[in-house]
Amino acid sequence: MSWTLPDPFVIDIVVQPEDIDGLGHANNAVYVSWLERCAWRHSQSLGLDLAEYRRLDRAMAVLRHEIDYLASAYEGDQLQLATWIVESDQRLKMTRHFQLKRPADDLTLLRAQTTFVCIELSSGKPKRMPAEFIEGYGRALLERYPLEL
Repeated sequence: MSWTLPDPFVIDIVVQPEDIDGLGHANNAVYVSWLERCAWRHSQSLGLDLAEYRRLDRAMAVLRHEIDYLASAYEGDQLQLATWIVESDQRLKMTRHFQLKRPADDLTLLRAQTTFVCIELSSGKPKRMPAEFIEGYGRALLERYPLEL
């Protein structure tokens, strides 16, 4: 599988019957849930799971999604969704890129970018990233990446 960026974190997805809308393909809202699943699993692999978020009273919350839907997915399709952390100010914001591919034809179905902001769980207000976030997410941060995806 060829990805736009190097060394992705990848999850496998199988399009389920409940993912399909009235037009016969995966609904656009389902793609957003896949982005969340991929980002969360990546965070967990970096040692930043929900228990750690609660212990630190911090979380990375979505500030903005930008999604380009390039092709449709259909029931039974086996897909792979990759993510990369491409930017972090190591204070409040972090950006992930995503690429969804169908290995059967090597077609990219979606490209997305999500900007996250660090919040204090107890107040819901923006707060600086703790050292654990800077270190954990920093291990996955790509130093260089193409400007156009």
